[in-house]
Amino acid sequence: MIILVVAVFFSLVKEWLPAELIALSALFACICAGILPIQAKSAEDIPFEALRVFSHPAPLTIACMFVVSAALERTGVIERLGVWFEQKAAKKESVMLLSLIIFAATLSAFINNTPVVVIFMPIIIGICKRKKWKATRYLIPLSYAAIVGGTITIVGTSTNLIASGIAEAKGLRAFNLFEIAPLGIVFVLITAVYLMTIGRRLLPDRLTLAALVNSDDQRQFMTRAIVKEGSDLIGKTVKLALGSVRTARVVEVFREGNKRIGAMNEMTLEEGDEIVVKGDLQALVKVGNTEGIKFTNEAEMGLEEVRTEATTIMEGIIGPNSSFIGKSLKDTRFRNQYGVIVVALHRQGKNITKKIGEVKLQFGDTLLVQGAPHRMQRLFSSQNFVSLSEPQMEMTRPKKAKYALTAMGGFVLLGAAGGFGWIPALPVFGMAFGAALACLLCGCLTPKEAYEAVEWKVIFMIMGMLGLGLGLEKTNLAAEGANTMLSLFNTGEEMNPVIIVGAFYLLAAVLTELISNQAVAALLTPIAISVGIQLGIDPRAFVVAVMFGSSASFTTPIGYQTNTLVYGGGGYKFSDFFKVGFPLAVILWIVASFLIPIKWKLAPLILEHPVIQ
Repeated sequence: MIILVVAVFFSLVKEWLPAELIALSALFACICAGILPIQAKSAEDIPFEALRVFSHPAPLTIACMFVVSAALERTGVIERLGVWFEQKAAKKESVMLLSLIIFAATLSAFINNTPVVVIFMPIIIGICKRKKWKATRYLIPLSYAAIVGGTITIVGTSTNLIASGIAEAKGLRAFNLFEIAPLGIVFVLITAVYLMTIGRRLLPDRLTLAALVNSDDQRQFMTRAIVKEGSDLIGKTVKLALGSVRTARVVEVFREGNKRIGAMNEMTLEEGDEIVVKGDLQALVKVGNTEGIKFTNEAEMGLEEVRTEATTIMEGIIGPNSSFIGKSLKDTRFRNQYGVIVVALHRQGKNITKKIGEVKLQFGDTLLVQGAPHRMQRLFSSQNFVSLSEPQMEMTRPKKAKYALTAMGGFVLLGAAGGFGWIPALPVFGMAFGAALACLLCGCLTPKEAYEAVEWKVIFMIMGMLGLGLGLEKTNLAAEGANTMLSLFNTGEEMNPVIIVGAFYLLAAVLTELISNQAVAALLTPIAISVGIQLGIDPRAFVVAVMFGSSASFTTPIGYQTNTLVYGGGGYKFSDFFKVGFPLAVILWIVASFLIPIKWKLAPLILEHPVIQ
């Protein structure tokens, strides 16, 4: 089991395989090793124990919430809220920043935070273009607000559901929908104050790539073009060929793969010459429309004469569920599908200009594309790209918005009122299942759209990691890990709960920057429960520390999906996240270490069920 845990950890860090395949392989390994039997071999064995992960409430609840979130998107509820935000909040920079934090955090408490960020990114970028503000001052706060907003409710993030589900399966009292809300609200308030004061000074004041689209700003892009066969430019000097495009400059010329030396303006062009052009976006459009020239990327992908129509330039990001991840533009037959040109490809702050058609695309890659407006519409409605130039979500059923809102409202009200008076305390899964079913019955989504809305790779990754966590318990490795952890803090005196809570939070926060936050919750929650058992106290405080620590991804752009989205769209550097996020991460760690033991008092252990014994 130790070997398996180590192998899984390094596989997730190195990304040797997709996370869901690693997790399911770990579950299969536990079955093959006899750790999790499928059939009972003795009276002590639990039949079909390995299959318990497929009936665990956490992934089922998450799947239901994906459906509810999709219903709110499809009916235009989230987009209308975004438009309302633009009308009410975009008056002053400080007012918009504070409104954005509160708005994003509130939405993320109840729905998947990825669509919240996807909707708000183009809105923020559009506002900043019109107001001449810098979007980099808002996109990191947008992501951070979505992250801390997810800590307000049990359904706000998948890590909360995983940790609470494992705790309930072990016999602890179930967490209700709003039990963690007091600490989550404190997190949101601290984050808001930090970003409005210290964090605001640390945020970069940099122009994003999307802000250049349809802008008068003269920042420079660089791309490559090729002189076509039979071009009228053959035999002309560079100055005569492109002199009319005053804001463009030829910086290099390659002939048969060799760089030409000499004065650029006086260099005579020949068929097949590759020229490197530098200029603003409008200049690149004019160069691309010059007769006898086509972008090198166009030649690579076999694109021909796509600019016979009026064209525009837009920017988009490869989304987390894009079918293009791991494929090149050639592999995807980009020309046949969309008929647009990729002018530039940006990855982690770098502009990739060579052989764009052969580069394997990754989540978070930013593409600058040129094409006719109707072709752009088809491209960005394909769910492969997240548009940064206009709102992405399409309102297919605006008349059904009231039903989606009613389903979500009923879910929230039942969760808030459960246990008071005659209203029973319903399981979170039951409420989520009812809300998702209501959205389907009312026509907010078709069954096909509901299946597509569920991020199945997340669901199966969680199931696999739950199996690994169950293996930790079956082999007593969780208990041994708890013993090791307790021995580190054993000074011969009564242990301070603040130290143990702080240790769990810190461990989860560090690991979540390296591997999936769902994997962190599945691995650490059994150990947290074992620590409480051995101390003879209620482990709920330690479970909450794991919940909040697993979501505390602030210092890197790769630890959380929303960070990766704004990283590509905002033109940030990797170091920007550490500079802005590290102080916030430390502050929240200290606050959680002291407030969790106060809210969840370390009382004597009382089990709801005898499973844990």
